[in-house]
Amino acid sequence: MSADAPSTTGAGAPLGASPLGSRLWLYTNFDCNLACDYCCSQSSPRAPARRLPAEVARRACEEFAGLGGREILLTGGEPFLAPDLGEVVDAAARWVPVTILTNAMLLARGSRRRTLDSLDPGRVTMQVSLDSGSSALHDRHRGEGSFDRARAGIELLRSLGFRVRVAATVDEADASEERSLHALLDGDGIPAEDRLIRRVARTGFADWGVQLTLDTLWPEPTLTADGAWWHPVGIADPGMQVASTPLPLVTVVAVMRATLNDPGRDRAAALEAFRCT
Repeated sequence: MSADAPSTTGAGAPLGASPLGSRLWLYTNFDCNLACDYCCSQSSPRAPARRLPAEVARRACEEFAGLGGREILLTGGEPFLAPDLGEVVDAAARWVPVTILTNAMLLARGSRRRTLDSLDPGRVTMQVSLDSGSSALHDRHRGEGSFDRARAGIELLRSLGFRVRVAATVDEADASEERSLHALLDGDGIPAEDRLIRRVARTGFADWGVQLTLDTLWPEPTLTADGAWWHPVGIADPGMQVASTPLPLVTVVAVMRATLNDPGRDRAAALEAFRCT
């Protein structure tokens, strides 16, 4: 497939967005060891797991590769709580580079460490959530002690040879914290291209932040155990569900393209990218 083939809609990809069909998100699960107060997926220790079966993930990855896809991203919940995460990663990394979004707090021992040791750092990038340069802001949103444990997880991942990206979710009111975060990451030797700072999205657990809708948000196909969604950040919004089953992927992408090209939809607001990586 040619370089521009994935974007075949009348609406061109906005600045900072990937062409439709070039990236695929898989929600491996929805249970999590944390209950962050702005979590877009409403994940927590009490959330139903809603685990994506490894066989569904395998078929989705094969189809995605056949459609010319370029990158697969695994998120949750906390992906390392999914007992078959290794199988899902193998299914994806066979075809394209993989990024795992993790809070990096559960990696040091037991079955999760064995899963981590089975992954190929040459094919898998880790993106770790770290919201500030000190514990106060990070722990306020994610729970006491989570900052120090995330920092330890980053250190472990880097020692094992993984490329580590750091993603911060920072409210407009706390934007002054960004400077201290950059200073911390400078000291750690994490390059600027491996840092992402995004605003809180008003969805999931958050009743504040950036308002995102189907008519303003550039899509990134997202599959879960119970359907397909317009974008990974809209996973708790029923209005962003585009299919009741995750497969076939070609149908999911076709629905998204048709929605983008629908002359009956309100396009008064420009489509914008909301990058999660």
